[in-house]
Amino acid sequence: MSNQLEKIKELIALREKARLGGGEKAIEKQHERGKYTARERINMLLDEGSFEEMDMFVEHRCVNFGQDKKKILGDGVVTGCGTISGRLIYVFAQDFTVFGGSLSETMAQKICKVMDMAMKMGAPCIGINDSGGARIQEGINALAGYSEIFQRNILASGVIPQISGIFGPCAGGAVYSPALTDFTLMTEGTSYMFLTGPKVVKTVTGEDVTQENLGGASVHSTKSGVTHFTAATEEEGLAMIRQLLSYIPQNNLEEAPYVECNDPIDRLDDNLNEIIPDSANQAYDMYEVIRTIVDNNDFFEIQPSYAKNIIIGFARFNGQSVGIVANQPKFLAGVLDCNASRKGARFVRFCDAFNIPIVTLVDVPGFLPGTGQEYNAVILHGAKLLYAYGEATVPKVTVTLRKSYGGSHIVMSCKQLRGDMNYAWPTAEIAVMGGSGAAEVLYAKELKEAADPAALMTEKVKEYNKLFANPYNAAKYGYIDDVIEPRNTRFRIIRALQQLHTKKLTNPAKKHGNIPL
Repeated sequence: MSNQLEKIKELIALREKARLGGGEKAIEKQHERGKYTARERINMLLDEGSFEEMDMFVEHRCVNFGQDKKKILGDGVVTGCGTISGRLIYVFAQDFTVFGGSLSETMAQKICKVMDMAMKMGAPCIGINDSGGARIQEGINALAGYSEIFQRNILASGVIPQISGIFGPCAGGAVYSPALTDFTLMTEGTSYMFLTGPKVVKTVTGEDVTQENLGGASVHSTKSGVTHFTAATEEEGLAMIRQLLSYIPQNNLEEAPYVECNDPIDRLDDNLNEIIPDSANQAYDMYEVIRTIVDNNDFFEIQPSYAKNIIIGFARFNGQSVGIVANQPKFLAGVLDCNASRKGARFVRFCDAFNIPIVTLVDVPGFLPGTGQEYNAVILHGAKLLYAYGEATVPKVTVTLRKSYGGSHIVMSCKQLRGDMNYAWPTAEIAVMGGSGAAEVLYAKELKEAADPAALMTEKVKEYNKLFANPYNAAKYGYIDDVIEPRNTRFRIIRALQQLHTKKLTNPAKKHGNIPL
């Protein structure tokens, strides 16, 4: 055999060795936990045969604690690029079979190289996390590695889409990278995120808590809002990431992919003409409205289990990708609170950063009152949503279905926050407050002195509602561009988006604003 063939044979053997990661026994253990390996996950995520791996032969440089005798090719992370639906994607996947996926200096360098290339090429970067944290044997070098990754997360924010998949442990400082990315997905039962683990919590606070209750997928999808999606299986999670990418552009200089639409733009939906209940206190389901007006009834929701009083997600109108923000009357009457405001604000800012038009469906009676909200800074959180809408320069179409009262009317993409096209259904009530509340303030003295306060109250509420609880008062001043028939909503939104396609708007020159964090 020639020398060249020997070298090729050696290369093939090294590649096979690298692909085994921590070895067959470690791979078996990973499978026993109900988890796939890093390479298996990448192959499921990317188009078949498209993955190009980089830095397969990298090894750590640590010599402390006998580490010089334990070297594995690839050093705990698989990195490279490939395609999803033919579009370029950069990816890194931590390999739990190698040193528990713990982060070393060289592992961080591999991740940083992929992130730098994603920025250079203007392509999304996906990180699959499954790691025991920093490699303790490397000390400060491991911490420096995390810092390098975080800095790149920050610089890439708003430039390329960043998505984190949590498919195992993600604890300590490691949690900050997913927190800095645009979207996070967790698998149910096998993933968790927390800054300090159950043992430290027990030692410091005396609180006895399991990993699942401290930082499992259910906790972060319902209580903290840290994660945007949860998946029952890894296959489902990776499919969700592929679907998410179909709605968003490659970078901040491009537009989202257009999808051929066979759903008629002038489709009339008669059920919308009867969806608003006669009683102002009766709920209806905003999901019915959303799915009725979008292309093919297809709505991709984000954070479905968190702050259910507001709905956010992606859909298409005549093939164009759009972000939808909608109040949900079926949950807490659709009021805005701290969590709903933060949830909505972050989504609006994402859409604005990546040139995705925003459609807002309004039915909001106000902000949730009470000490709980005030002590938790509902003022600041509400201001985040207001700031996000006011700052956004993408096309903004707003439709008011029913209630739009007071400060919450302003916050939900009103005309003065540079809403481009603001429509209202005939059932819309746009006012400072509801009729009963207004009558109590305006006629307090008369009601106190009246022989029949209840009758007078009814009369004054009717009087107020006639004057203000309708869309025509706002339309009179041009704050509503048109009052539309509900069944025609889809057509009017599509026409508005077509009109706004060439919109150009820039904010004043500045380093950056100071959003009320």
